Amino acid sequence: MKGLPKPPKYVRVGCLAAAVTASVSTIGLYLLHNDLLMGPRASDSRVIIGLAVLVFVCTTAVGVAVALAWRHRQRIRAVVAAAERLAAGETPAWLPVGDDEDVGQLTRAFERLQDRLRDTTVSRDYLDTVLGSMQDAIVLLDAEGHVTRANQAACKLLGYTEQDLTRRSAGELIAPGAASLLSSEPRPGTQAETTLLTRTGKQVPVSYTRSPIAAAGSSPAGWIIAARDITERKLADRRIRYLARIDALTKVPNRMQFQHLLQRAIARARRSGERIALLYLDVDRFKDINDTFGHMAGDTSLETLARRVTNILPERAFMGRLAGDEFGIVVFSSQPAATRTAWLQSLARRILHDISEVLIVQGQELYITASIGIACFPNDADNVLDLIRNADAALYHAKREGGNRLEFYRPEMNAAAVERLILKSKLRRSYELDELLVNYQPKIDLATGRIAGAEALVRWELSEHGLIQPSEFIPLAEETGLILEIGEWVLNRVCLDLAQWRREIGPPGTLSVNLSLKQLAQPNFIRRIKRIFRRHRIEPGNIEFEITETTLMQDPDRTTGILQELSRMGLHLAIDDFGTGYSSLSALQKFP
Repeated sequence: MKGLPKPPKYVRVGCLAAAVTASVSTIGLYLLHNDLLMGPRASDSRVIIGLAVLVFVCTTAVGVAVALAWRHRQRIRAVVAAAERLAAGETPAWLPVGDDEDVGQLTRAFERLQDRLRDTTVSRDYLDTVLGSMQDAIVLLDAEGHVTRANQAACKLLGYTEQDLTRRSAGELIAPGAASLLSSEPRPGTQAETTLLTRTGKQVPVSYTRSPIAAAGSSPAGWIIAARDITERKLADRRIRYLARIDALTKVPNRMQFQHLLQRAIARARRSGERIALLYLDVDRFKDINDTFGHMAGDTSLETLARRVTNILPERAFMGRLAGDEFGIVVFSSQPAATRTAWLQSLARRILHDISEVLIVQGQELYITASIGIACFPNDADNVLDLIRNADAALYHAKREGGNRLEFYRPEMNAAAVERLILKSKLRRSYELDELLVNYQPKIDLATGRIAGAEALVRWELSEHGLIQPSEFIPLAEETGLILEIGEWVLNRVCLDLAQWRREIGPPGTLSVNLSLKQLAQPNFIRRIKRIFRRHRIEPGNIEFEITETTLMQDPDRTTGILQELSRMGLHLAIDDFGTGYSSLSALQKFP
């Protein structure tokens, strides 16, 4: 009937053989029946012939059926063998379809499977190549959180082979207390951090992303974890946090951290009724050390100072670096008021004593001293800023008294600090209004008793303050940057006076002018003084520049070049205050 499927060939052949057999059997039965009717003799021969035909036909039908079955079985075996080779990873040859429709359908289905497996193998090889080339650790988890795949980077990071990893769950790879890889955070595609546990028990901080493997249902079939070792970043972050709190040179808290610790100490002292003392320490003439021996020697001095002080601090006391050569020391005092001051004096003197012990720098013995200002909480101040300011005011008085000493804060010291700020402002105004003075100190020739010259000395006098000593306003000029303008103004004033004296009384001899370090450091210093000499028509031989020892040793090579050029101009050169610094007599041989 139309529309019905055509039966397989071996079924059709079998049916045909059955039909032939049935037809022959019918003929044989018919002959046998006739023979029985015709008599014994005739029937014998016909029976034999009929039976022979019947046997032949049956044998033929059976043979055809067996042959078809054998052929059918062989083709099925070929498909099975090909499937086994495919399962073993081999690539089987193409199978002929033939004219057997059932076997042909099986063969075509197998070939489609083989094509898909080949595509899958190519995709898997591509995936293996991609995973192997990635520097990030890639781990594939199933829905239950067990490892199914891992790339070489993951194996190297965790110390396992891929086979070992696939026997483990994600939870076994997480350090105790660390976030799970399958926790609700992070959201898919976003980064999070956790700590993995290696085969040896080492903990490795990682940054990772988690992406779901899509499945037919609403739940993912698994997860792709991409992790990156962030040990170096964590160390760098820790270093940055350390440097944000600790001074890199002296290894004590920096100013910000020191103020934070002092704030906490004051808060505790308020609750407990304890007393706190802040010792503000500054190295005396530290700039001279840098100028003479270089900044490396200065750094060594500060390192040694911090180590010596921290070694003798009492329990709970701490030290911090507040500025270049300035340190703060906080100590807690439970002594009664009658003995507290004496105890603090004893501690401060011991600190000064230990600081002053000999220090070997660049093979030379170096002695450093310091000054200390002391302010107490709550007597002198009740907050961090006021306590630091008052201790600084006491320190300023200690240094004014010559250094290498300690001073306790007194309220009147703040007035001196305020006055210092006022003087800074008035100094600039006096300079702009040409209110500074130049006095001349004669130089007497002892052999003749005659004036051989004079030294120009800048002076500053205010009506409400009187004469202000150079030791007070010169540091102010250096702090405000006004020292360059004042230095050039003094040289102009000296040249102007020299020209006038030559017209009125004749040559007065050589006039000495002090040069500051900042003047020598000017890139155009030589050009500027030449312009001044030309303006006033002064011969350089009438001027002598006095340079302090520390200025001379700041940058010996550069200073030597400048001094040689000044000498070629005809200027006289002299070293002022030699022996107050750290240089030796042999150093003089380097200079013109």
